[in-house]
Amino acid sequence: MDFTLSQYKQLLSAIIEKDYQFQTFADFIKKPQPQSIILRHDVDLKPQNSLVFAKIQHQHQIKGVYYFRAVKESWDERIICEIAEMGHEIGYHYENLTTCRGNKQKGIVDFERNLNLLRTLAPVSTICMHGSPLSKYDSKDLWKTYSYQDFGLIGEPYFDIDFNQVQYLTDTGRRWNGEQVSVRDKVISITASSFESTPEIIQAALKNQLSDQIMFTFHPQRWNDKSLLWIEELVLQNVKNVIKKYFFVKSAR
Repeated sequence: MDFTLSQYKQLLSAIIEKDYQFQTFADFIKKPQPQSIILRHDVDLKPQNSLVFAKIQHQHQIKGVYYFRAVKESWDERIICEIAEMGHEIGYHYENLTTCRGNKQKGIVDFERNLNLLRTLAPVSTICMHGSPLSKYDSKDLWKTYSYQDFGLIGEPYFDIDFNQVQYLTDTGRRWNGEQVSVRDKVISITASSFESTPEIIQAALKNQLSDQIMFTFHPQRWNDKSLLWIEELVLQNVKNVIKKYFFVKSAR
């Protein structure tokens, strides 16, 4: 079974064994290390799953970055604070053009309000777009008019990482080769993932076949050891993938 916490722990152990340095995204922007891993977590749903991830990393004395949406399904102030207290980076998972129906003026006001609220809970210096795959709006377009640097922010992965240098591995669509079912979580890269499973990535790590610099993107709601929750997520994501592939990905081309 893939996408279990057991597999996740094995993946971490394999990476740790190869002496990668774990950097938060903010730290990577400031001073990227030559052999480094960014553990990025998009907290779309079930923030308690992200807390489990954060605790596992904390046990290994490593840090990641956790991006929270400003919706009740993601925004849990107790969990945000607890993850921050462990030393992990907290960021804003923005989707303001979706929530404001494409209105950029309302969107930037919404962005600033949510960012300021998140900053009452933890320091925030980076942001990351939430793909909102069922929306016709791409919230990254907000920055065609405005500048996130004006809000004291230093990074947004889709703008501030050269993915021809940094390998991008994402579990979007509950798979590691989800290009065909991803609407917006895509990057231009010569190191595109061809992995089909977490065990494949583990073996590649152990054989020194991964890049020197990597950003992993996890959606922790997809990872479960409990059979019923695992099956529920598998079925639900497979249905979503069909809908995204045939109604949203194709129409976006």
